[in-house]
Amino acid sequence: MMRALAALALLAAALLAWHVDRRVLLACYLAAWWFWTGTAMGGLANVWLHTLSGGAWGEPLRAPLLRCGRAVPAACLLFLPVLAGMHILYPWATQGVGVLGLAAPQFKALWLSPGFFIGRSLAYLACWSLLARLSQRPALQGSRGFCAAALVAYTFTVGLAATDWLMSLLPQWYSSVYGWLAGSGQMLAGMALAIVWVTRLPGERKVLPDLGNLLMMYVMTWAYLAFVQFLIIWAENLPHEIVWYLRRGTPGWVAVAWLLVVFHGALPMAVLLSRKAKRSAAWMRALGLGMLAAHLLDCWWQVLPSLDGVSLHWLWMAPLTAAVLGLAGSVLVGAAPAPAASGEAYA
Repeated sequence: MMRALAALALLAAALLAWHVDRRVLLACYLAAWWFWTGTAMGGLANVWLHTLSGGAWGEPLRAPLLRCGRAVPAACLLFLPVLAGMHILYPWATQGVGVLGLAAPQFKALWLSPGFFIGRSLAYLACWSLLARLSQRPALQGSRGFCAAALVAYTFTVGLAATDWLMSLLPQWYSSVYGWLAGSGQMLAGMALAIVWVTRLPGERKVLPDLGNLLMMYVMTWAYLAFVQFLIIWAENLPHEIVWYLRRGTPGWVAVAWLLVVFHGALPMAVLLSRKAKRSAAWMRALGLGMLAAHLLDCWWQVLPSLDGVSLHWLWMAPLTAAVLGLAGSVLVGAAPAPAASGEAYA
């Protein structure tokens, strides 16, 4: 009953937001969708990685992450509002590449044509849905061949999806690091979610130090890629490259950037360097939740400043859309049956 009332209240607020500023609402929806779906896909990627590497660290993670993965096909359907509203969100969809004065106009005119964009988007969503469904099959859960192919397909599609759905919000800008940065962020979020889950299982807490080391690896990878992207663009100082950071150079977005430096990079690293903290369920639970919150903030930072003249309505629309999709995700995951055991060990 309480969940139904919360859903009705969130729906009413979303309808109000649609009438207030539909462009900002759609951008917030995109960022929230990328966060929730990316966390589920990042969790599956960690399951595939465990199948390839083996070890006791992944055994407690497999069931909850696979269960979250069962919601991916339905979550992919929730991307359709973005495709339906692409003319509201993406400037190239209405103005055209020629008007925007982009580099390599012939290639971008083809790549950013609405029909080709929709076709590629449906292909990414179909690929993720297929990988999520196949990962539930007991015969494939222990298959190293399938998991290797799944990781390759995921790495390829997440980079292209980030380029199409996020980077093209500001079509004058491009970065060859961006896809890797997006993928590492999703796998980081998936590991953070897994750590929160493991801290609820007293019998499985012995693997927390291993999970802490893996989370530290993801934090270091994300921080390295983010810094390298910034350093290269800052050193070259080319107009078509610095525009992405200029949009994030206003005082409010600079404050968000510093929050990400501290809570998505420096502070987690400091905590994870402590062996005592990695053995503490309370510390690791707080760190996992904090990393998920920081990653959500990063998703907002990736999307919202790329819009021209984004209004301050994002301050309430962003949490609203995150709550709406979070509630939908909890319903989908709660309705999903537990995955069948494959009967194989991954040590």
